[in-house]
Amino acid sequence: MNKYAKRYLIDAMSGMAQGLFASLLIGTIIKTLGQQLLRLNQNAVFQFLVNAGNFATDAHVVGAAMAIGIGFAMGVPALVLFSLAAVGSAANVTGGAGGPLAVLFIAIIAAEMGCLVSKKTKVDIIVTPAVTILVGALLTVLTAKYIGAAASSVGKFLVWTTKLHPFWMGILVSAVVGIALTLPISSAAICAAFGLTGLAGGAAVAGCCAQMVGFAVLSFRENRWGGILSQGLGTSMLQMPNIIKNPKTWIPPILTSMITGPIATCLFKMEMNGAAVSSGMGTCGLVGQIGVITGWFEPSEVAVGHGAVAIQPGFVDWLGLVLICFVLPAVLCWAFGLLFRKIGWIKDGDLALN
Repeated sequence: MNKYAKRYLIDAMSGMAQGLFASLLIGTIIKTLGQQLLRLNQNAVFQFLVNAGNFATDAHVVGAAMAIGIGFAMGVPALVLFSLAAVGSAANVTGGAGGPLAVLFIAIIAAEMGCLVSKKTKVDIIVTPAVTILVGALLTVLTAKYIGAAASSVGKFLVWTTKLHPFWMGILVSAVVGIALTLPISSAAICAAFGLTGLAGGAAVAGCCAQMVGFAVLSFRENRWGGILSQGLGTSMLQMPNIIKNPKTWIPPILTSMITGPIATCLFKMEMNGAAVSSGMGTCGLVGQIGVITGWFEPSEVAVGHGAVAIQPGFVDWLGLVLICFVLPAVLCWAFGLLFRKIGWIKDGDLALN
């Protein structure tokens, strides 16, 4: 069970997230940059950025990138890997707003079927891609629309519930997605699969930042500036070995997320309407913040489906982004850390990175 859980829930989801980063996410950033520059000057170079971004964010391209990422993470043979491009493209387009979840399920099964026949015949170059694509296509026709609809419904429910109960859902979403970020699973893939945007996406960003910035500041005594960079701009997952040794070290960032989440949803009403994958990224490469900013000017298709519209951000919007993502996580987690060290729940060396 551990082997399969790692293969399908950790490796495959991480690969899917990387495929999203290399297509939808970077494409959105490039396109938004080009669009903002075009507002200043109608220039062929800036228009090229918009066109390049459009190429990368096309649903067919995104689906193919996700499926190839899944196959690569699973270590499938080359012919299976390349064949997954067609599978992912079909599943993502057919799955609609919930396409990423459809791609995850269908690509995994198609990849495993392709692996079963890989190098088993003298005409492997025909049999392996044929089996992979046909299985993927059949599953797409039979299930992708329903998987996508179910994922989209869950996402819409979370977005709607967060609007209805911003305080309690702000706490819940922020804490859960933040915890997922630090666990060896992909919070980004989860947010993408369910299309987590709007206030719910803002709470997710808050929770992820609480973990990353929180752990970076909490462990500054042990890891100094290298820890700030590796955890604050990299990943709080680096602390998992220390969390296993002393689970109490995880309490300060979780408490921080439970505070910053409702502040984001209730006080600043911070929404993440860029690519849904950004909701689960926090401060990793500042992707979460870029997602919030791009969502202000051009909401993603998923966000628009949830009722989002473009806005011109004001001072309060920028202030909320800085406080929720950087200042409050640092201050709160530092304060909780002092308390926990004083009462002996966290000792010197407990948070040291190898």
